[in-house]
Amino acid sequence: MKKISVCQYDCTDACSVWLEDDGTGNPSIRGNPRHPITQGFTCAKVKKFVERLRSPDRITTPMVRRGNSWHSVGWEEALDLCAEKIQNYRDNPLSILHLPGNGSIGVMRRATDLFFSKLGASTTCGSICDSAGIAACVSDFGSLDSNDIRNIANAKRIVNWGKDLSRSSIHTASFVKRAREKGAQVLTISPGGDGNRPFSDIVIRIRPGTDRFLAASVIRLFIERERIESDIIGKTKGWPHFRDLIVRNSIDELSSACGVPVDAIETLYDFYSGEDSVATLLGWGLQRYRGGGENVRFINALAMISGNIGRSGGGSYYNISSLRNVNIEWSQGPDEKERRYFPEPLIGKSIIEATDPPIRMIWVNGFNVVNQAPDSLAIIKAFDAVDCTVVVDAFMTDTAEMADIFLPCLLPFEKEDIVGSFMHDYVHYAMPLFEPPAEAKDDFSILSELGARLHPAVFLPEREDILRLSLDSPYLNISLDELKERGFLRAERPLIAYEGMKFDHPDEKYHFPEEIHGDEGLPPEFPLRLLSLLRRGAIHSQIAPEKQNRVPTIWIASDNPLLRNIDRRKNVFLVSPLGRLRVDLKTLPDLHHEAVICRRGDWIKYGGGVNRLIEALLTDMGENSSYYSQKVRLEN
Repeated sequence: MKKISVCQYDCTDACSVWLEDDGTGNPSIRGNPRHPITQGFTCAKVKKFVERLRSPDRITTPMVRRGNSWHSVGWEEALDLCAEKIQNYRDNPLSILHLPGNGSIGVMRRATDLFFSKLGASTTCGSICDSAGIAACVSDFGSLDSNDIRNIANAKRIVNWGKDLSRSSIHTASFVKRAREKGAQVLTISPGGDGNRPFSDIVIRIRPGTDRFLAASVIRLFIERERIESDIIGKTKGWPHFRDLIVRNSIDELSSACGVPVDAIETLYDFYSGEDSVATLLGWGLQRYRGGGENVRFINALAMISGNIGRSGGGSYYNISSLRNVNIEWSQGPDEKERRYFPEPLIGKSIIEATDPPIRMIWVNGFNVVNQAPDSLAIIKAFDAVDCTVVVDAFMTDTAEMADIFLPCLLPFEKEDIVGSFMHDYVHYAMPLFEPPAEAKDDFSILSELGARLHPAVFLPEREDILRLSLDSPYLNISLDELKERGFLRAERPLIAYEGMKFDHPDEKYHFPEEIHGDEGLPPEFPLRLLSLLRRGAIHSQIAPEKQNRVPTIWIASDNPLLRNIDRRKNVFLVSPLGRLRVDLKTLPDLHHEAVICRRGDWIKYGGGVNRLIEALLTDMGENSSYYSQKVRLEN
């Protein structure tokens, strides 16, 4: 009998997997063919995860920094030291900062949050990932929801707003492919540089970060041609103001703002204005601009006024909460309102400027924040000024290099958990598939043992109780033992979100955006936008040291006139107001002239770390990082 488990990566798909072992000592992880979403296949990252588990660079014993060198210690000594440090600052717990990460997802991660909530420690709000889009969808629909992902296969037309189907979600891509096999057409909107051409019938190239203007131009055509049904308007709030907002600008002005020709706008209008159902896919990149929330809101508005919300084959797909189908009430601390919250994208600046009290101790678990958050050098400066930093990880990342105490953790497929998805409504039991290194521990064990050393002690619920309580949900009808036996279960959620155009605001209506802000533009001294996009072979910065590019690669358009000013025989540097980074310059066809692309995740200590060039700025809503608004130039 095969062991069924689930991938705990910070990834939308949450693949159901099993372990195959041919007896040669080289086990492999395979997609579960009985799972309706996974369908028997996974991405290359999952297939290669055994290499990560067995990496010679993995750290499996606790370490303490003494002077400029690391020394291995036992767990007793390491935890005693951690307890001593926490006890020193516990009289003013806001001086302790917890930086939670998504190195792996699941309900057990919430136990870590509960521990620091009970301490009353400072923590983060917002996100460096997806919170602008989430806030936008909640503002529009009253909640974060979408049709069952499999319903994409029923679409007659699909508009993909910037989601890289070759790198992000292979199972979303599979349903898009299935729809095309049934005759659906796919139109992709992107600045270029992605792998979407094999998935697309039509491609529209857009100026980076201006999606709201393209959506507004199509909505304007709907208004001009009186193609919006009165029944749809009756399900909305704020239509008169929104209509006035749209018609303030002509089609030519909106076309100029987004860099899309009027004939391409007409093509997009034709896609949305027909009788056929249209599914709208929202990439997360378009909400990582200063106007990112508006980008999402105007696209949602287009899907709404064209009659494609609450409809099979239609819908707007951003994401859902991976914890929405489980019970997390057990993880709520006693004094959440008394805690101090720092916006995650501004974490370096926030630590440096914190007073009353200043931050004295940082605890980081599963988060390479120095590498992944913007303005990396400010974060390094902030960590340098703190008395004690504890990092829980498995590798000596850029963040771990800043630690005083390193605690080795378990990795996915080594620990027990219950895992949902932010793409689909299946809930899974994560069965450990591999024996972990003898010295490594999971976060729950670390904090349970640490809490017992404190005075007064901080106790967490028992592990088994957490798992059982998490299944006490109105959307699940299964016991822990049954879930362990079955491996997964679909939560009891409607297959069609907002069916009948009944929304989750108190007035049950769809709410239109009230503003549209202009684009910042690019100054002559910084004529490019830096798009730090995901890579195919790794999640974020989870890259093996031997696979690091010592000189990061970037790409600009092969016909970009800026190339005339660069001598590619000499060293090339990517420059922002924060500094410069040596790069390997390559070119791509069909990339917008304002875009320069890099694949994020290379570590600072190996010559990478593009976030050192990116200013810490927030999006218009959701306290998200506006990575892609960063202006840069190339120079020798």
